[in-house]
Amino acid sequence: VAGYIPTRERFNAEYSGGVENIAYDAHTGFQSAVFLRTVKLKDFPWNGWLTLGIPTKPGAAWNPVGGLSDPAGRLIWFALGDPALFSSPWSASWVPNRVTATLESTSRGVAVPPDALLPEVGTGLLRNVAAGTRARARVQYRVLTSAFHDGTRMSVTDLLYPFIFSYRWGAKGGQRGYDPTVDAATALLRERLAGLKLLRVEADVLAFGDVKLTYEVPVVDVYVNHDSPDPLEVAALAPPWSSVPWHVTALMEEAVARGLAAFSPEEARRRGIAWMDLARDKKLKAALATIVDEFARQSHVPLGLRGSVTAIEARDRWSALQHFYDTYGHFLVTNGPYRLHQWSESSAVLQVFRDLTFPRGVGSFDRYAYPLRAFITKAERRGDQVEITAEVEKVERFGRQYKIVREPFSKRAFEQEKRPLPVGRYVVIGPDGEVVKVGAAQPTEASTFSIALKEKLKPGPHTIVVALELEGNRVSQPVKVVLWTP
Repeated sequence: VAGYIPTRERFNAEYSGGVENIAYDAHTGFQSAVFLRTVKLKDFPWNGWLTLGIPTKPGAAWNPVGGLSDPAGRLIWFALGDPALFSSPWSASWVPNRVTATLESTSRGVAVPPDALLPEVGTGLLRNVAAGTRARARVQYRVLTSAFHDGTRMSVTDLLYPFIFSYRWGAKGGQRGYDPTVDAATALLRERLAGLKLLRVEADVLAFGDVKLTYEVPVVDVYVNHDSPDPLEVAALAPPWSSVPWHVTALMEEAVARGLAAFSPEEARRRGIAWMDLARDKKLKAALATIVDEFARQSHVPLGLRGSVTAIEARDRWSALQHFYDTYGHFLVTNGPYRLHQWSESSAVLQVFRDLTFPRGVGSFDRYAYPLRAFITKAERRGDQVEITAEVEKVERFGRQYKIVREPFSKRAFEQEKRPLPVGRYVVIGPDGEVVKVGAAQPTEASTFSIALKEKLKPGPHTIVVALELEGNRVSQPVKVVLWTP
């Protein structure tokens, strides 16, 4: 660590015009995906206006590939886009949002099935993997799909098209196009992706009284050459997901191929053309509208999806995009919780996208609004292990008020309340100052945490540094130091 810069975030907490339930990122503050997914208006919890201000006017172009890169653009994209996972506000890990992931990893690796697919470098065409291919890990994703803002329903082709795009536009010397910003952003994915395979599409049915809602949930295996002690870090490498429908991505590609605009500012300067803006560039939008009309007549399917998308499906997609543009005047279509409604040189108005297919309801991430801590009250040596007793914090709400209380940890109580169980993180340091063991202790049925030290340790005093992680919070944890002599 070279140093720290403290920052202050200001908000209105008054009842009539203020906000509550505020989550923020330990590094970036309100400039985070979690803030917009927890903050609530005090006076009008369901309808009203949330006004956000930033120090500078919007300067970056608004496109989801190489734009929305300044403070205003990032904040807008946190609202319009809906990532597969987003950065955890209180740790260096990730928060699952539109995917859930199960990781399989062994020291020998896992075999990639021969019918798994991998995009071809330069074209993005999906090809079968080479026989005998192995990967370090297999991540199985369940993907929570929903409708896009133009009314089209997300499909498996939307999940696959980002991989196709990355290999087409991120490979220098490719046959179809290249952008250095895409190259840099997708280099790690292309280096470590070993294959992907659609297993099935499941149907989740949720009942609300007499109303039943059916959600399509694709299940996809992704094979990667990536290791990490944190399974979510592996899951965040190459999730099968897109906040943008394939037809909008294909429209942007066609605009770049015709020399109308470039994804990134660097490529726009090099080619002497516009930096692509799907909302504020009137000239570009008129040209894009002409392409959409042309593609609707042709039932256009991009090269990478031919054979996977029918002519009828393609025509319906382009027709929906035509209607969306006629209604809202822009092409920035996503499947996020907000929709771009109005804009000017210095502001943007976003509307909540209320659609029954949207899988994340109010309160899905409320636990991040109040970072809680756990405290080690006792650490005792019992044989070849250290047994830890803890107290934990919880939030008690009453009306619009809340308080944080501290109580003895009970595993049964956590399971009944469906709260994530705390985890004991520890480091064992030898007498020479070297780290000899790092691990995580799960709670036992007796509601304690045990650190086993069965390994043969060097003679001399050892130091065990341990802290309890509660609900993903690894910031400002109380730390306990335990001395141990073999």
